Amino acid sequence: MTGATTVSLAQAWIALRADDPDAVSALLVARASLGAGRALAELRRWRLIELAGSRLDRDAIAGHLHGSTQFYNPHKEHCVVRVTDADPLPAPGLAYAVVWERDGDRRAAAERWWRHETGETVEVHEAHVWGAAFAPGTAADVAMDELVRVRDARHGLLCNPWSQASATGPRQLPWIGAPGGER
Repeated sequence: MTGATTVSLAQAWIALRADDPDAVSALLVARASLGAGRALAELRRWRLIELAGSRLDRDAIAGHLHGSTQFYNPHKEHCVVRVTDADPLPAPGLAYAVVWERDGDRRAAAERWWRHETGETVEVHEAHVWGAAFAPGTAADVAMDELVRVRDARHGLLCNPWSQASATGPRQLPWIGAPGGER
């Protein structure tokens, strides 16, 4: 392809077109029972899929993602693709937290599909990203840490303390942790 740029990492940010019931529920619980929740103006959730490979063609990434139900359903979900830190986030100005499965949550079926369709090998990881907007004057990073922090060994609002790990604050690509921890 002419003018195509080859990248080694891409992200797909996938959100429901309708209200996300998990985000609505978490917003209501946070407002009712957490100090940081009182200043919470908005809470959103995305599935984040990261593709890592040696030869990902920027012009073809979106087409392959949109052409397969391995990644998302375009009838009920919306997808935004990022390939550099300079690419805009789907909702700029929010405080973000990424939550991933401790075992890495690798998508083997999606990797096989990609290899079959493109002839290229990729590594596919999936996580969730929570984005929060807070009332003016609120320290967003501190408030987001409170929402993500596990208060004890059995409870977590945005992160299951038994099976998930999380990180907050400004982050660079890649966001998702490799098996056993962050990349």
